[in-house]
Amino acid sequence: MAKGKNTNSEKSFNRVFWPLYILNGFQSVAYGAMIVLVVPLALIIWPNDPADIHALEMGILYTTLSWSSSFAGLLFGRLIDKYSRKKIIIVISLFRGFSMFLLGFAVYGGEHGTWWYFFTFIALFGFFAGGSWPAINSLSNDIVPRDHRSRFFGIYQIVLNTTNIIGWLIATYLVQIGLWRVFFWGIGLFILLGGLIFAIHNEEPKRGVQQEELYHVLQDDSIEYDFQIDNGMMRKTMLSRTNVVALIEGIFTCILMSSLNFLILNYVQNPPYNLAPFSIGVFMVVFGLTGGLVGQIFLSRVSDKIAVKDPVRRLPIIVIAIIGGLVTFALFFFLPWVPLTPEQGKDIAYIMTIPTMWIMGALFFTSRSIFSLYIVNQSPIIQQINLPEAQGQIVSWNQFLEQFGRGIGPLLCGTLLVFTNTNYQITVLTVCLCIVPGAILWIVAMRWFPADRENIKTILAERAEILNSRKEG
Repeated sequence: MAKGKNTNSEKSFNRVFWPLYILNGFQSVAYGAMIVLVVPLALIIWPNDPADIHALEMGILYTTLSWSSSFAGLLFGRLIDKYSRKKIIIVISLFRGFSMFLLGFAVYGGEHGTWWYFFTFIALFGFFAGGSWPAINSLSNDIVPRDHRSRFFGIYQIVLNTTNIIGWLIATYLVQIGLWRVFFWGIGLFILLGGLIFAIHNEEPKRGVQQEELYHVLQDDSIEYDFQIDNGMMRKTMLSRTNVVALIEGIFTCILMSSLNFLILNYVQNPPYNLAPFSIGVFMVVFGLTGGLVGQIFLSRVSDKIAVKDPVRRLPIIVIAIIGGLVTFALFFFLPWVPLTPEQGKDIAYIMTIPTMWIMGALFFTSRSIFSLYIVNQSPIIQQINLPEAQGQIVSWNQFLEQFGRGIGPLLCGTLLVFTNTNYQITVLTVCLCIVPGAILWIVAMRWFPADRENIKTILAERAEILNSRKEG
Protein backbone atom coordinates (compact mmCIF):
# COMPACT_ATOMS: atom_id res chain seq x y z
CA MET A 1 0.00 0.00 0.00
CA ALA A 2 1.32 3.40 -0.91
CA LYS A 3 2.73 5.40 1.91
CA GLY A 4 0.35 8.05 3.11
CA LYS A 5 -2.80 6.08 2.50
CA ASN A 6 -2.63 4.81 6.04
CA THR A 7 -3.26 8.33 7.27
CA ASN A 8 -6.85 7.79 6.24
CA SER A 9 -8.79 6.41 9.15
CA GLU A 10 -12.27 5.15 9.80
CA LYS A 11 -13.07 8.52 11.39
CA SER A 12 -11.86 10.43 8.33
CA PHE A 13 -14.12 8.71 5.82
CA ASN A 14 -17.05 8.92 8.25
CA ARG A 15 -16.49 12.70 8.45
CA VAL A 16 -16.95 12.82 4.68
CA PHE A 17 -19.86 10.42 4.43
CA TRP A 18 -22.08 11.44 7.35
CA PRO A 19 -24.39 13.65 5.21
CA LEU A 20 -24.85 10.71 2.82
CA TYR A 21 -25.58 8.46 5.79
CA ILE A 22 -28.38 10.87 6.74
CA LEU A 23 -29.73 11.31 3.19
CA ASN A 24 -29.69 7.64 2.26
CA GLY A 25 -30.96 6.77 5.73
CA PHE A 26 -34.11 8.81 5.08
CA GLN A 27 -34.44 7.21 1.65
CA SER A 28 -34.06 3.80 3.28
CA VAL A 29 -36.87 4.66 5.71
CA ALA A 30 -39.09 5.30 2.69
CA TYR A 31 -37.98 2.16 0.87
CA GLY A 32 -38.44 -0.01 3.95
CA ALA A 33 -41.91 1.39 4.45
CA MET A 34 -42.93 0.51 0.89
CA ILE A 35 -41.94 -3.11 1.58
CA VAL A 36 -43.56 -3.58 4.98
CA LEU A 37 -46.74 -1.75 3.97
CA VAL A 38 -47.55 -4.27 1.24
CA VAL A 39 -50.68 -5.41 3.14
CA PRO A 40 -51.72 -2.04 4.73
CA LEU A 41 -51.43 -0.30 1.34
CA ALA A 42 -53.82 -2.84 -0.12
CA LEU A 43 -56.31 -1.88 2.61
CA ILE A 44 -55.81 1.83 1.82
CA ILE A 45 -56.47 1.17 -1.86
CA TRP A 46 -59.28 -1.42 -1.35
CA PRO A 47 -60.72 -0.78 2.15
CA ASN A 48 -64.03 -2.43 1.24
CA ASP A 49 -62.38 -5.72 0.30
CA PRO A 50 -60.26 -6.67 3.38
CA ALA A 51 -60.47 -10.43 2.75
CA ASP A 52 -58.62 -10.14 -0.59
CA ILE A 53 -54.88 -9.47 -0.15
CA HIS A 54 -54.60 -8.50 -3.85
CA ALA A 55 -51.31 -10.40 -4.04
CA LEU A 56 -50.91 -9.90 -7.79
CA GLU A 57 -51.56 -6.13 -7.78
CA MET A 58 -49.31 -5.54 -4.76
CA GLY A 59 -46.67 -7.82 -6.26
CA ILE A 60 -46.72 -5.62 -9.37
CA LEU A 61 -46.18 -2.50 -7.22
CA TYR A 62 -43.18 -4.06 -5.51
CA THR A 63 -41.85 -5.33 -8.84
CA THR A 64 -42.21 -1.82 -10.28
CA LEU A 65 -40.23 -0.40 -7.36
CA SER A 66 -37.38 -2.79 -8.16
CA TRP A 67 -37.47 -2.80 -11.93
CA SER A 68 -37.73 0.98 -12.39
CA SER A 69 -34.60 1.27 -10.24
CA SER A 70 -32.74 -1.39 -12.18
CA PHE A 71 -33.39 0.13 -15.62
CA ALA A 72 -32.61 3.66 -14.45
CA GLY A 73 -29.38 2.47 -12.87
CA LEU A 74 -27.96 1.67 -16.31
CA LEU A 75 -28.37 5.32 -17.28
CA PHE A 76 -27.14 6.68 -13.95
CA GLY A 77 -24.09 4.37 -13.93
CA ARG A 78 -22.79 5.91 -17.15
CA LEU A 79 -23.51 9.45 -15.95
CA ILE A 80 -21.80 8.80 -12.59
CA ASP A 81 -18.59 7.70 -14.34
CA LYS A 82 -18.52 10.81 -16.54
CA TYR A 83 -19.94 13.69 -14.50
CA SER A 84 -20.11 15.10 -10.96
CA ARG A 85 -21.45 12.52 -8.54
CA LYS A 86 -22.40 15.29 -6.12
CA LYS A 87 -24.78 16.93 -8.61
CA ILE A 88 -26.33 13.59 -9.53
CA ILE A 89 -27.00 12.73 -5.87
CA ILE A 90 -28.68 16.13 -5.35
CA VAL A 91 -31.00 15.54 -8.34
CA ILE A 92 -31.81 12.06 -7.02
CA SER A 93 -32.77 13.44 -3.60
CA LEU A 94 -35.10 16.04 -5.16
CA PHE A 95 -37.11 13.55 -7.20
CA ARG A 96 -37.24 10.86 -4.51
CA GLY A 97 -38.29 13.39 -1.87
CA PHE A 98 -41.09 14.89 -3.96
CA SER A 99 -42.40 11.48 -5.05
CA MET A 100 -42.80 10.39 -1.41
CA PHE A 101 -44.37 13.72 -0.44
CA LEU A 102 -46.97 13.48 -3.23
CA LEU A 103 -48.01 9.97 -2.16
CA GLY A 104 -49.55 11.64 0.89
CA PHE A 105 -52.24 13.08 -1.40
CA ALA A 106 -53.49 9.69 -2.66
CA VAL A 107 -57.26 9.16 -2.57
CA TYR A 108 -58.29 6.71 0.14
CA GLY A 109 -60.37 3.80 -1.17
CA GLY A 110 -60.03 4.82 -4.80
CA GLU A 111 -59.37 1.23 -5.81
CA HIS A 112 -57.77 1.05 -9.26
CA GLY A 113 -57.50 4.82 -9.56
CA THR A 114 -55.57 4.96 -6.30
CA TRP A 115 -53.51 1.93 -7.34
CA TRP A 116 -52.39 3.72 -10.49
CA TYR A 117 -51.52 6.82 -8.44
CA PHE A 118 -49.29 4.71 -6.19
CA PHE A 119 -47.88 2.93 -9.23
CA THR A 120 -46.83 6.27 -10.82
CA PHE A 121 -44.99 7.71 -7.84
CA ILE A 122 -43.52 4.40 -6.70
CA ALA A 123 -42.11 4.04 -10.22
CA LEU A 124 -40.67 7.58 -10.01
CA PHE A 125 -39.20 6.90 -6.56
CA GLY A 126 -37.70 3.65 -7.82
CA PHE A 127 -36.33 5.22 -11.02
CA PHE A 128 -34.20 7.76 -9.16
CA ALA A 129 -33.20 5.11 -6.62
CA GLY A 130 -31.25 3.59 -9.50
CA GLY A 131 -28.44 6.10 -9.08
CA SER A 132 -27.94 5.93 -5.31
CA TRP A 133 -25.94 2.72 -4.96
CA PRO A 134 -23.67 3.27 -8.03
CA ALA A 135 -22.89 6.77 -6.73
CA ILE A 136 -22.02 5.49 -3.24
CA ASN A 137 -19.84 2.74 -4.68
CA SER A 138 -18.01 5.17 -6.96
CA LEU A 139 -17.45 7.73 -4.19
CA SER A 140 -16.23 5.11 -1.71
CA ASN A 141 -13.70 3.87 -4.27
CA ASP A 142 -12.13 7.35 -4.19
CA ILE A 143 -12.48 8.11 -0.47
CA VAL A 144 -12.17 4.90 1.56
CA PRO A 145 -8.78 3.10 1.87
CA ARG A 146 -8.82 -0.48 0.57
CA ASP A 147 -8.11 -2.03 3.96
CA HIS A 148 -11.19 -0.29 5.37
CA ARG A 149 -13.67 -1.23 2.61
CA SER A 150 -15.59 -3.94 4.49
CA ARG A 151 -15.80 -1.65 7.52
CA PHE A 152 -17.17 1.17 5.38
CA PHE A 153 -19.76 -1.02 3.69
CA GLY A 154 -20.57 -2.47 7.11
CA ILE A 155 -21.21 1.01 8.56
CA TYR A 156 -23.19 2.01 5.48
CA GLN A 157 -25.33 -1.13 5.76
CA ILE A 158 -25.86 -0.46 9.47
CA VAL A 159 -27.27 2.95 8.54
CA LEU A 160 -29.50 1.49 5.83
CA ASN A 161 -30.70 -1.47 7.89
CA THR A 162 -31.28 0.61 11.03
CA THR A 163 -33.23 3.28 9.18
CA ASN A 164 -35.01 0.63 7.13
CA ILE A 165 -36.33 -1.01 10.28
CA ILE A 166 -37.08 2.37 11.86
CA GLY A 167 -39.07 3.08 8.71
CA TRP A 168 -41.00 -0.12 9.28
CA LEU A 169 -41.81 0.94 12.84
CA ILE A 170 -42.77 4.52 12.04
CA ALA A 171 -44.75 3.67 8.92
CA THR A 172 -46.65 0.75 10.44
CA TYR A 173 -47.46 2.73 13.60
CA LEU A 174 -48.72 5.76 11.70
CA VAL A 175 -50.74 3.59 9.31
CA GLN A 176 -52.16 1.63 12.24
CA ILE A 177 -53.51 4.85 13.83
CA GLY A 178 -54.72 6.21 10.49
CA LEU A 179 -51.95 8.78 9.85
CA TRP A 180 -50.48 7.25 6.70
CA ARG A 181 -50.56 10.61 4.92
CA VAL A 182 -48.40 12.15 7.66
CA PHE A 183 -45.80 9.46 7.07
CA PHE A 184 -45.49 10.15 3.34
CA TRP A 185 -45.45 13.93 3.79
CA GLY A 186 -42.89 13.73 6.58
CA ILE A 187 -40.45 11.33 4.94
CA GLY A 188 -40.63 13.28 1.69
CA LEU A 189 -39.61 16.49 3.47
CA PHE A 190 -36.82 14.72 5.40
CA ILE A 191 -35.33 13.35 2.15
CA LEU A 192 -35.31 16.89 0.71
CA LEU A 193 -33.62 18.15 3.89
CA GLY A 194 -30.99 15.41 3.66
CA GLY A 195 -30.24 16.42 0.08
CA LEU A 196 -29.76 20.04 1.18
CA ILE A 197 -27.31 19.05 3.94
CA PHE A 198 -25.30 16.95 1.48
CA ALA A 199 -25.22 19.80 -1.07
CA ILE A 200 -23.81 22.22 1.51
CA HIS A 201 -21.28 19.88 3.16
CA ASN A 202 -19.74 17.68 0.46
CA GLU A 203 -17.26 18.25 -2.35
CA GLU A 204 -16.50 16.06 -5.36
CA PRO A 205 -13.42 13.84 -4.68
CA LYS A 206 -10.67 13.19 -7.23
CA ARG A 207 -11.17 9.96 -9.17
CA GLY A 208 -8.66 7.14 -8.70
CA VAL A 209 -6.85 8.67 -5.73
CA GLN A 210 -7.25 5.57 -3.55
CA GLN A 211 -5.80 3.23 -6.18
CA GLU A 212 -2.40 2.02 -5.01
CA GLU A 213 -0.85 2.46 -8.48
CA LEU A 214 -2.16 6.03 -8.87
CA TYR A 215 -1.96 7.37 -5.34
CA HIS A 216 1.34 9.27 -5.53
CA VAL A 217 0.87 10.86 -8.93
CA LEU A 218 -2.64 12.06 -8.07
CA GLN A 219 -1.38 13.94 -5.01
CA ASP A 220 -0.44 16.66 -7.50
CA ASP A 221 -3.49 18.95 -7.71
CA SER A 222 -2.76 19.68 -11.37
CA ILE A 223 -3.12 16.02 -12.37
CA GLU A 224 -6.57 14.56 -12.93
CA TYR A 225 -7.48 10.97 -13.76
CA ASP A 226 -9.46 11.63 -16.94
CA PHE A 227 -9.52 8.23 -18.63
CA GLN A 228 -12.86 7.04 -20.00
CA ILE A 229 -13.95 3.46 -20.65
CA ASP A 230 -14.21 2.36 -24.30
CA ASN A 231 -15.63 -0.81 -25.82
CA GLY A 232 -12.28 -2.57 -25.96
CA MET A 233 -11.45 -1.83 -22.33
CA MET A 234 -15.00 -2.72 -21.32
CA ARG A 235 -14.61 -6.20 -22.82
CA LYS A 236 -11.18 -6.58 -21.23
CA THR A 237 -12.20 -5.54 -17.70
CA MET A 238 -15.94 -5.18 -17.07
CA LEU A 239 -16.69 -8.49 -18.81
CA SER A 240 -13.99 -10.42 -16.96
CA ARG A 241 -15.01 -13.84 -15.69
CA THR A 242 -15.29 -12.75 -12.05
CA ASN A 243 -17.46 -9.79 -13.03
CA VAL A 244 -19.73 -12.09 -15.03
CA VAL A 245 -20.04 -14.37 -11.99
CA ALA A 246 -21.08 -11.43 -9.79
CA LEU A 247 -23.62 -10.29 -12.37
CA ILE A 248 -25.29 -13.67 -12.87
CA GLU A 249 -25.20 -14.72 -9.22
CA GLY A 250 -26.94 -11.52 -8.13
CA ILE A 251 -30.10 -12.46 -10.03
CA PHE A 252 -30.60 -15.75 -8.22
CA THR A 253 -29.69 -14.49 -4.75
CA CYS A 254 -32.02 -11.50 -5.06
CA ILE A 255 -34.93 -13.59 -6.35
CA LEU A 256 -34.68 -15.63 -3.18
CA MET A 257 -34.05 -12.69 -0.85
CA SER A 258 -36.99 -10.61 -2.12
CA SER A 259 -39.22 -13.69 -2.24
CA LEU A 260 -38.60 -14.47 1.41
CA ASN A 261 -39.29 -10.86 2.45
CA PHE A 262 -42.51 -10.76 0.44
CA LEU A 263 -43.69 -14.17 1.67
CA ILE A 264 -42.97 -13.69 5.36
CA LEU A 265 -44.90 -10.41 5.49
CA ASN A 266 -47.94 -11.91 3.79
CA TYR A 267 -47.63 -15.12 5.82
CA VAL A 268 -47.69 -13.57 9.29
CA GLN A 269 -49.93 -10.54 8.69
CA ASN A 270 -52.87 -12.44 7.25
CA PRO A 271 -55.22 -14.98 8.94
CA PRO A 272 -54.78 -17.14 10.91
CA TYR A 273 -51.66 -15.48 12.38
CA ASN A 274 -52.73 -11.80 12.13
CA LEU A 275 -49.50 -10.18 13.37
CA ALA A 276 -49.94 -6.42 13.19
CA PRO A 277 -47.40 -4.54 11.03
CA PHE A 278 -46.22 -2.55 14.06
CA SER A 279 -45.64 -5.77 16.02
CA ILE A 280 -43.52 -7.06 13.15
CA GLY A 281 -41.56 -3.81 13.17
CA VAL A 282 -40.77 -4.21 16.88
CA PHE A 283 -39.71 -7.80 16.23
CA MET A 284 -37.35 -6.62 13.46
CA VAL A 285 -35.74 -4.09 15.79
CA VAL A 286 -35.25 -6.55 18.64
CA PHE A 287 -33.84 -9.41 16.57
CA GLY A 288 -33.05 -8.20 13.05
CA LEU A 289 -31.29 -4.97 13.93
CA THR A 290 -29.10 -6.61 16.58
CA GLY A 291 -28.23 -9.45 14.21
CA GLY A 292 -27.29 -6.98 11.50
CA LEU A 293 -25.13 -4.99 13.91
CA VAL A 294 -23.18 -8.10 14.86
CA GLY A 295 -22.48 -8.89 11.22
CA GLN A 296 -21.80 -5.37 10.04
CA ILE A 297 -19.63 -4.17 12.93
CA PHE A 298 -17.73 -7.23 14.07
CA LEU A 299 -17.82 -9.59 11.10
CA SER A 300 -16.94 -6.81 8.63
CA ARG A 301 -13.76 -6.11 10.58
CA VAL A 302 -12.97 -9.81 10.58
CA SER A 303 -13.47 -9.84 6.80
CA ASP A 304 -11.00 -6.97 6.31
CA LYS A 305 -8.40 -8.75 8.43
CA ILE A 306 -8.88 -12.07 6.62
CA ALA A 307 -8.63 -10.42 3.18
CA VAL A 308 -5.81 -7.95 3.86
CA LYS A 309 -3.12 -10.26 2.45
CA ASP A 310 -5.20 -12.04 -0.19
CA PRO A 311 -8.54 -10.56 -1.34
CA VAL A 312 -9.62 -13.89 -2.87
CA ARG A 313 -10.45 -15.00 0.68
CA ARG A 314 -13.57 -12.85 0.47
CA LEU A 315 -15.16 -15.27 -2.01
CA PRO A 316 -15.71 -18.26 0.32
CA ILE A 317 -17.11 -15.80 2.89
CA ILE A 318 -19.71 -14.75 0.28
CA VAL A 319 -20.66 -18.41 -0.28
CA ILE A 320 -21.16 -18.92 3.47
CA ALA A 321 -23.27 -15.74 3.63
CA ILE A 322 -25.57 -16.84 0.80
CA ILE A 323 -26.18 -20.37 2.04
CA GLY A 324 -26.25 -19.73 5.79
CA GLY A 325 -28.14 -16.44 5.77
CA LEU A 326 -30.94 -17.39 3.42
CA VAL A 327 -31.50 -20.98 4.57
CA THR A 328 -32.03 -19.83 8.19
CA PHE A 329 -34.54 -17.24 6.94
CA ALA A 330 -36.45 -19.87 4.93
CA LEU A 331 -36.89 -21.99 8.06
CA PHE A 332 -39.42 -19.41 9.35
CA PHE A 333 -42.14 -21.02 7.28
CA PHE A 334 -41.73 -24.39 8.94
CA LEU A 335 -42.15 -23.21 12.52
CA PRO A 336 -45.26 -24.21 14.53
CA TRP A 337 -46.95 -20.81 14.38
CA VAL A 338 -49.69 -19.98 16.89
CA PRO A 339 -52.95 -18.60 15.42
CA LEU A 340 -53.83 -15.14 16.76
CA THR A 341 -56.83 -12.88 16.67
CA PRO A 342 -56.29 -9.41 15.16
CA GLU A 343 -56.32 -7.91 18.68
CA GLN A 344 -53.72 -10.41 19.95
CA GLY A 345 -51.59 -9.59 16.91
CA LYS A 346 -51.34 -6.00 18.16
CA ASP A 347 -50.43 -6.99 21.74
CA ILE A 348 -46.63 -7.00 21.71
CA ALA A 349 -46.35 -8.10 25.35
CA TYR A 350 -48.52 -11.14 24.68
CA ILE A 351 -46.71 -11.99 21.44
CA MET A 352 -43.34 -12.07 23.23
CA THR A 353 -44.66 -14.75 25.62
CA ILE A 354 -45.08 -17.18 22.69
CA PRO A 355 -42.06 -19.58 22.47
CA THR A 356 -42.30 -19.74 18.67
CA MET A 357 -41.59 -16.01 18.47
CA TRP A 358 -38.30 -16.47 20.30
CA ILE A 359 -37.30 -19.33 17.99
CA MET A 360 -38.18 -17.09 15.06
CA GLY A 361 -36.14 -14.31 16.64
CA ALA A 362 -33.08 -16.56 17.01
CA LEU A 363 -33.37 -17.58 13.35
CA PHE A 364 -33.77 -13.98 12.22
CA PHE A 365 -30.80 -12.84 14.33
CA THR A 366 -28.64 -15.60 12.82
CA SER A 367 -29.86 -14.93 9.29
CA ARG A 368 -29.14 -11.19 9.43
CA SER A 369 -25.73 -11.72 11.05
CA ILE A 370 -24.55 -14.21 8.44
CA PHE A 371 -26.08 -12.60 5.37
CA SER A 372 -24.57 -9.21 6.24
CA LEU A 373 -21.25 -10.73 5.14
CA TYR A 374 -22.56 -10.83 1.57
CA ILE A 375 -22.61 -7.11 0.83
CA VAL A 376 -19.54 -6.17 2.89
CA ASN A 377 -17.44 -8.63 0.87
CA GLN A 378 -19.10 -8.51 -2.55
CA SER A 379 -18.65 -4.75 -3.03
CA PRO A 380 -14.88 -4.69 -2.29
CA ILE A 381 -14.43 -7.62 -4.70
CA ILE A 382 -16.21 -5.76 -7.51
CA GLN A 383 -14.22 -2.58 -6.84
CA GLN A 384 -10.90 -4.42 -7.07
CA ILE A 385 -11.56 -5.92 -10.51
CA ASN A 386 -12.76 -2.71 -12.19
CA LEU A 387 -11.17 0.58 -13.23
CA PRO A 388 -11.97 3.93 -11.54
CA GLU A 389 -13.89 5.12 -14.60
CA ALA A 390 -16.11 2.03 -14.55
CA GLN A 391 -17.15 1.88 -10.90
CA GLY A 392 -20.57 3.41 -11.49
CA GLN A 393 -21.33 1.36 -14.59
CA ILE A 394 -20.31 -2.04 -13.23
CA VAL A 395 -22.37 -1.49 -10.09
CA SER A 396 -25.31 -0.31 -12.20
CA TRP A 397 -25.06 -3.52 -14.28
CA ASN A 398 -24.96 -5.54 -11.09
CA GLN A 399 -27.80 -3.51 -9.61
CA PHE A 400 -29.86 -3.94 -12.79
CA LEU A 401 -29.70 -7.71 -12.59
CA GLU A 402 -30.12 -7.79 -8.80
CA GLN A 403 -33.17 -5.52 -8.96
CA PHE A 404 -34.47 -7.60 -11.83
CA GLY A 405 -34.19 -10.58 -9.50
CA ARG A 406 -35.84 -8.65 -6.65
CA GLY A 407 -38.69 -7.76 -8.98
CA ILE A 408 -39.12 -11.35 -10.15
CA GLY A 409 -39.30 -12.57 -6.54
CA PRO A 410 -42.66 -11.06 -5.45
CA LEU A 411 -44.19 -11.68 -8.88
CA LEU A 412 -43.03 -15.30 -8.80
CA CYS A 413 -44.32 -15.74 -5.26
CA GLY A 414 -47.68 -14.18 -6.06
CA THR A 415 -48.04 -16.57 -9.01
CA LEU A 416 -46.94 -19.63 -7.00
CA LEU A 417 -49.31 -18.76 -4.16
CA VAL A 418 -52.20 -18.62 -6.62
CA PHE A 419 -51.30 -21.97 -8.22
CA THR A 420 -50.60 -23.72 -4.90
CA ASN A 421 -53.77 -22.41 -3.26
CA THR A 422 -51.71 -20.22 -0.87
CA ASN A 423 -49.34 -23.01 0.20
CA TYR A 424 -46.39 -21.05 1.60
CA GLN A 425 -44.22 -24.10 2.33
CA ILE A 426 -44.26 -25.40 -1.27
CA THR A 427 -43.62 -21.86 -2.52
CA VAL A 428 -40.61 -21.43 -0.21
CA LEU A 429 -39.08 -24.78 -1.16
CA THR A 430 -39.41 -23.85 -4.83
CA VAL A 431 -37.70 -20.45 -4.55
CA CYS A 432 -34.95 -21.85 -2.29
CA LEU A 433 -33.50 -23.61 -5.33
CA CYS A 434 -32.08 -20.18 -6.24
CA ILE A 435 -29.31 -20.69 -3.67
CA VAL A 436 -27.56 -23.35 -5.77
CA PRO A 437 -26.38 -21.31 -8.82
CA GLY A 438 -24.96 -18.45 -6.71
CA ALA A 439 -22.94 -20.70 -4.43
CA ILE A 440 -21.49 -22.71 -7.35
CA LEU A 441 -20.56 -19.59 -9.33
CA TRP A 442 -18.63 -17.97 -6.45
CA ILE A 443 -16.76 -21.22 -5.76
CA VAL A 444 -15.68 -21.39 -9.42
CA ALA A 445 -14.69 -17.67 -9.36
CA MET A 446 -11.98 -18.39 -6.79
CA ARG A 447 -9.85 -19.64 -9.68
CA TRP A 448 -10.44 -16.55 -11.82
CA PHE A 449 -10.29 -13.61 -9.41
CA PRO A 450 -6.45 -13.39 -9.01
CA ALA A 451 -5.92 -13.04 -12.78
CA ASP A 452 -8.72 -10.48 -13.14
CA ARG A 453 -7.31 -8.42 -10.27
CA GLU A 454 -3.79 -8.53 -11.73
CA ASN A 455 -5.17 -7.32 -15.07
CA ILE A 456 -6.53 -4.16 -13.41
CA LYS A 457 -3.28 -3.53 -11.53
CA THR A 458 -1.30 -3.75 -14.78
CA ILE A 459 -3.58 -1.28 -16.57
CA LEU A 460 -3.41 1.20 -13.68
CA ALA A 461 0.39 0.96 -13.52
CA GLU A 462 0.54 1.85 -17.22
CA ARG A 463 -1.79 4.78 -16.68
CA ALA A 464 0.28 6.01 -13.73
CA GLU A 465 3.23 6.27 -16.12
CA ILE A 466 1.09 8.29 -18.56
CA LEU A 467 -0.01 10.66 -15.81
CA ASN A 468 3.59 11.02 -14.58
CA SER A 469 4.69 11.96 -18.10
CA ARG A 470 2.10 14.73 -18.16
CA LYS A 471 3.42 15.98 -14.84
CA GLU A 472 7.00 16.00 -16.10
CA GLY A 473 5.92 17.65 -19.34
